[in-house]
Amino acid sequence: MKRRFSTVLFACAALFVLACPPWAAAGEQRDILVLGDSLSAGYGLDPRAGWVSLLQQRLHQQGYRYRVINASVSGDTTSGGLQRLPKALERYHPALLIIELGGNDGLRGTPLQVMRGNLRRLIGLGRDAGARVLLLGVRLPPNYGPAYVSAFENVYAQVARETHTPLVAHLLRGVATDRALMQADGIHPKARAQQRLLDNVWTALRPLL
Repeated sequence: MKRRFSTVLFACAALFVLACPPWAAAGEQRDILVLGDSLSAGYGLDPRAGWVSLLQQRLHQQGYRYRVINASVSGDTTSGGLQRLPKALERYHPALLIIELGGNDGLRGTPLQVMRGNLRRLIGLGRDAGARVLLLGVRLPPNYGPAYVSAFENVYAQVARETHTPLVAHLLRGVATDRALMQADGIHPKARAQQRLLDNVWTALRPLL
């Protein structure tokens, strides 16, 4: 009887270990690093109202033991991100890297081949450091012309496909076309739109957690 009880207890313990992710068993907290521009830095908002801060709240509420580090800088480009990322990776050793860059490249007319190469290098740096990577794409305003807007958007799709990286094709989906959700500059979302941005990200992010 005693032997049978021990066998059942061992089986239950084994099921518990299999059901829980490794970090849960060890009580380990891991980092998510967000490398972005003003859309992730929360331009014009209370820092606690941006989608990155809301991500930290959601992770906590759903029992995920991750710390979100927001390394986003308003006005940043893919070239700027390449300069900043190595130090951030060395400092935080993130389990996940979210890249939200490229919008300012497009607004400044950076050659698309340069932007494409920079995104590939950013993804490579993240993976070389042991992080899983999620790429967030944006769209340019239509006044840039349909040909350029389409080619710009395709950069994200092409990089994601070639590097086998999960992609959120349009971070501002359901927001950018609604003036009531955008700030006066027509580029940055208001605080009440941030939850929708998080929802757009969450669908692709959750399988990586």
